[in-house]
Amino acid sequence: MPDTFFSPLSDAAQRAQALAHQFAETAVARDAEGGTPKAERDALRRSGLLSLSIPTDYGGQGARWRETLDTVRIFAQADSSIAHVYGFHHLLLATVQLFSLPAQWEPWVEQTAKKHWFWGNALNPLDERTTVRRIGDWFEFSGKKSFCSGALDSEMLIASGKDEIGGKLLIAAVPTSRAGITINSDWNCFGQRQTDSGSALFERVRVEASELLLDPGPLSTPRSSLRPLLAQLVFIHMFLGLAEGALSEARHYTLHEARPWFRADVERASDDPYTLAHYGEFHVGLESVRLLAQQAATLFDDAWLRGEALDTDARGRVAIAVATAKVAASRTGLDVASRLFETTGARATHGALRLDRYWRNLRVQTLHDPVDYKLQDIGHWVLNGRAPAPSFYS
Repeated sequence: MPDTFFSPLSDAAQRAQALAHQFAETAVARDAEGGTPKAERDALRRSGLLSLSIPTDYGGQGARWRETLDTVRIFAQADSSIAHVYGFHHLLLATVQLFSLPAQWEPWVEQTAKKHWFWGNALNPLDERTTVRRIGDWFEFSGKKSFCSGALDSEMLIASGKDEIGGKLLIAAVPTSRAGITINSDWNCFGQRQTDSGSALFERVRVEASELLLDPGPLSTPRSSLRPLLAQLVFIHMFLGLAEGALSEARHYTLHEARPWFRADVERASDDPYTLAHYGEFHVGLESVRLLAQQAATLFDDAWLRGEALDTDARGRVAIAVATAKVAASRTGLDVASRLFETTGARATHGALRLDRYWRNLRVQTLHDPVDYKLQDIGHWVLNGRAPAPSFYS
């Protein structure tokens, strides 16, 4: 099974793999503990990978999105919580570049590259409990946000609120340490246990006009509407990496620990005809997802490079490629993570192994937005030639 889409391994992929091997040593224990993976986040800071997607003109490494997303996949093989907050960090850096003008976002990305900042999320447009009130030439954010992945132990935060007068969604980039912001340690889910995806509280937080992302603003142009497609690509590569990690661990167990069923009439579990069939199906599914993910990421890169010249039709083609890969990655990932136990046997369910963490992590994250609606978008495209309408989920 290949470890990367790139041959030979890029420098970024090599660094990611070295860190992933390190993270894997404690992944089982940390899955049981939950909480903030502080040591691992600091290791990411030291690695330089937080500036991977930042253009070289601003002190970053100028990687294309396909390469950045591949490092997300590599981390997910070992620890999908780390992959989640790391992928979101790059998504949030893209958010300020897509939703605001260079004069606004350039200082943020330059400081991120220079000081190894981590960006956290408090955007969640479906949670409308945070309101925004204008006070003279500044704004006040007050309320609560849920699913604030990676907000704890971050230097910068992307936060959203609803304008109390017009009801418009307003998004801002603010320091996480700003007075009035409290990031709560209240994430308690059966999967993705170290993403700190709990709540944030905003108590009369002052936000300057220069911190609001208004020009061009969220989803206002084909280019700015690339943001949700990048979010979906982060999920796709997380799901693929999770499934690859599950398969790798199951394979090791089958080869070294599993026993053949007494009716199989073979000496090794790896020669059981049904076990072989399962692994064949896993391979077919994962190879399909790899190719779909590769195609979607390549199309996204091409769209990104077109800048403001990107039109609605081109954006729609990327959206369909991303939706197709998302459905395949969700279905195949859940299938592999669930059926791996059919290749390992009853002893593999021992609690200390926590092999169920792959399914738990996938099941939690695949519920972020239903694949049923992705299929509906794809169906409209196939039957009616209608591209998905841009939203924060399509």
